[in-house]
Amino acid sequence: MGKTRAVPATLITRIAELVTNEGDLGVYTAIENAALVIEDGVVAWSGPSSRAPAADAVIDAGRRAVLPGFVDSHAHLIFGGERSAEFAARMAGRPYQAGGIRTTVRATRAASDAALRANLRRLADEMLAQGTTTFECKSGYGLTVPDEERAVALAAEVTPEVTYLGAHVVPPEYTDDVAGYVDLVRGPMLKACAPHARWIDVFCEDGAFGGDETAAILAAGRAAGLAARVHANQLGPGPGVQVAARADAAAVDHCTYLTDADVDAITGTGMVATLLPGAEFSTRHPYPDARRLLAAGATVALATDCNPGSSFTSSMAFCIALAVREMKMTTEEALWSATAGGARALRRTDVGHLGTGARADLILLDAPSHAYLAYRPGVPLVAAVWQAGNLVAGSPRGLMSLRLAGDAGPEGGGARCFQFGVRPPLRGAGYARLDQVQAVEQAAHPRVVAPGHPAGG
Repeated sequence: MGKTRAVPATLITRIAELVTNEGDLGVYTAIENAALVIEDGVVAWSGPSSRAPAADAVIDAGRRAVLPGFVDSHAHLIFGGERSAEFAARMAGRPYQAGGIRTTVRATRAASDAALRANLRRLADEMLAQGTTTFECKSGYGLTVPDEERAVALAAEVTPEVTYLGAHVVPPEYTDDVAGYVDLVRGPMLKACAPHARWIDVFCEDGAFGGDETAAILAAGRAAGLAARVHANQLGPGPGVQVAARADAAAVDHCTYLTDADVDAITGTGMVATLLPGAEFSTRHPYPDARRLLAAGATVALATDCNPGSSFTSSMAFCIALAVREMKMTTEEALWSATAGGARALRRTDVGHLGTGARADLILLDAPSHAYLAYRPGVPLVAAVWQAGNLVAGSPRGLMSLRLAGDAGPEGGGARCFQFGVRPPLRGAGYARLDQVQAVEQAAHPRVVAPGHPAGG
C-alpha cells in the first residue's frame, strides 16, 4: 500500500468471518480472524488480522462477520398503489394469476412523477439499509410509451441497472390486438426507453407473452443495444428458458418449472438461473428446485423480485433464509447466490465479492457468521453498510455504538479508531454518534450525491 497515500485508507479489523467470494471458481470463500483495507472506494487488501497493514482510520468489527453487499438482480420498484387485499385473498385460497399486474398498471398510470419517485427512493433506501448495495430496477407498470419512458428515466436516477419491461403483460386496451402491442413494444416504446436502459426483459408466460412474441421483442431490444434477460417458467412449463438461451440472455428468472432440456440450456449457455423465493412464499407456488440446478452445474442467483403483487419484500436476508429452508441450499450457497450470483446475473465483476480491486460494498453483521442470516430469520442483523467505501447505513441505537480513540478520544495517539460495540449502547465522552463517524468517512472518501439519492450501483 506504500508509505505515502494520496487517499486515506480505512482498516476494518477483528472480523470473525470475512466473506470474500474471491476467485473465478464460483464458490463461497471466507477468511476467519480477518481484516480488510478500503482505499479510494475499493478493497485494497484483505487477509488475517495479524498481518493487517497500517491505515489512517481503524474500525474494530468486534468479532463480527463482514460480507459483500447484496446484489439484487431482479426488482420492480416503480409503481403506484398496493395490492394487500389481493395478497390476503390469495392466502385465503384464490390462486395467483399474471393478470393482477393490470391492477398496478392502472395505479401507476394515475400516479404523478413525484409520487413514483418518492416510492422508488423509499424502497431503494429500504434496500440499502438492509445491505443491498447494487440492484436492478424494471419498468413494466406503465405499458404506454410515455409511462414506460418515465419509468426507465426514474430508475436511471438511482441505479445503472435499468431494465425496459414494456412486455410485462398486454394492457387492457390491446386485449384484442396483441400483435399491435408487440409492435408497439419493439417499435416506438423501445425507441423511447432504450436511451435510459441497459437491459430488455419479457414476461414469457401464459397470460403474458408467448415464445415467438418474446423472441421478436428480445431481438429488437438487442438490435437497439440492450442485453436480454427473461421472466420464464414461473407459473408452468413453457418456452421461456429456450428463448432466453437463443437470445444470449444474461439471466433467466423464476425457473420454477423446468424440463431437463431447460436445465441443459441454462448450463450449456452460461445463463444465470435467478431464483426468487419471495414470489413462491407470497403465491404459495412450489419453490424452484435449486439443488437440481446446482447439481447440474448452473450458476444460481437469488433476488427479491420486489413488487407490489407477488413478492413485496426488499429483504435479501429473508430470501436467503427461504432459500436455505425451502430450497435446501446451504448457507454458503445462498449467500454466494445473493452476492456473487447476482453480480453474474448483471454481468458485473466489480461487485458481489471483496477481492482486491472490488468496489468496497460491504455489510457488517451484528453476528459472528453469515449463517445467522438463516439461523435468525426475520431479525435485523445488519449493523452497518458501506458502499464504494462510504458508510451509508447503520443503526445509531441499540445495535451499534461507536468509540473514537486516538486523537478524537480519551485514549490518545494514533489513528482514529471506531469500535462497533454491543448492546446496550455505551455512553460517555469517548463515544461518537453515527453521524460523526459518517462525517469522518465522508472526509476520507468524498462523494457527490444528488439530494435524496441512494447513490446506488
